[in-house]
Amino acid sequence: MASDLKFSVLESMPKVELHIHLEGAIPMDAMWALVQAAGGGPRTREELARRFEYGDFAQFLDTWMWKLRFHRTYHDYEFMAEAVARDLVIQNIVYVEMYVSPSDARANGLETGPLLAAVRRGLDKVEGVDVALVPDLVRNSGQRAAMRTLQEVIEVVEDAGIIGITIGGDEARYGAELFADHFARAGSAGLRLSAHAGEAAGPASVTAALDVLGVDRLGHGIRAVEDPGLVARLVVNRVPLEVCPTSNLRTGVATSWETHPVRTLIDVGAMVTINSDDPVMFDSSVARDLWNLHCEYGYGLDVLVGLMHNAIDASWADGAHKAALRERLQGWQESL
Repeated sequence: MASDLKFSVLESMPKVELHIHLEGAIPMDAMWALVQAAGGGPRTREELARRFEYGDFAQFLDTWMWKLRFHRTYHDYEFMAEAVARDLVIQNIVYVEMYVSPSDARANGLETGPLLAAVRRGLDKVEGVDVALVPDLVRNSGQRAAMRTLQEVIEVVEDAGIIGITIGGDEARYGAELFADHFARAGSAGLRLSAHAGEAAGPASVTAALDVLGVDRLGHGIRAVEDPGLVARLVVNRVPLEVCPTSNLRTGVATSWETHPVRTLIDVGAMVTINSDDPVMFDSSVARDLWNLHCEYGYGLDVLVGLMHNAIDASWADGAHKAALRERLQGWQESL
């Protein structure tokens, strides 16, 4: 089957995504509408697209912060969420655990609870994809702001459909030890735990996410390959990795497909999942990165389907939902 594999097959696959940021997934038409409504931004769509070109991870973070000026109201977030959900349906992504960063919106006068409610309203307008929310506490916001965000998140867990938390941002400058109390409190509140680690910082960041924050999953985690002992630990303990290959290439975390750690991690048996991260900002998608794994490394459909089973297993959906997702994936494969 591998030699006959077509991209359209991967497009049709019912997919699960565990690492996608709402704010980085806004379709370009919707983003352009937000820019026009706000004013003071790029004058053409081409100029807007050029803003999403980065030389390194720091430049990406700068662009992220620049873009937030166009997410001004709760209605904007409802509009964004609906547009993203419709795009997910087009991609045949059927279950998502989606990151959203309410603390980034505080500069625009938006509060966490109403913002998450607006996001949920937008998502609920769209049928065909189930989306659980995973608020990002944002390392760069600092300890006090992150705790405030967490407290406000806990108050609206059920109403907003929140399943866990993560923490992204500059892992090199804002280490895991700063947020140990935050993750302990989130765990006590019944939230599942992930952290961006091993992306722009090395293996020590991964170890800290595991040992200090007690995470269930690792966002990225690819730089664990620099420590063979750590890789062995990830394999033995079946620690899920939310790998985002195109994202890593666009931010310079990885320099080429040839040297990207994802191949090593798959080949040694790590629990790799494939994700888009910020798909519009990186021009990425789950289907395209699965296709890239096929084209660059020769992985056949059996391996790619296995990666999707990893995503189902690594998800925080309940047992019945996981069983339904596995059955749907198996039915699709049998229909080929």
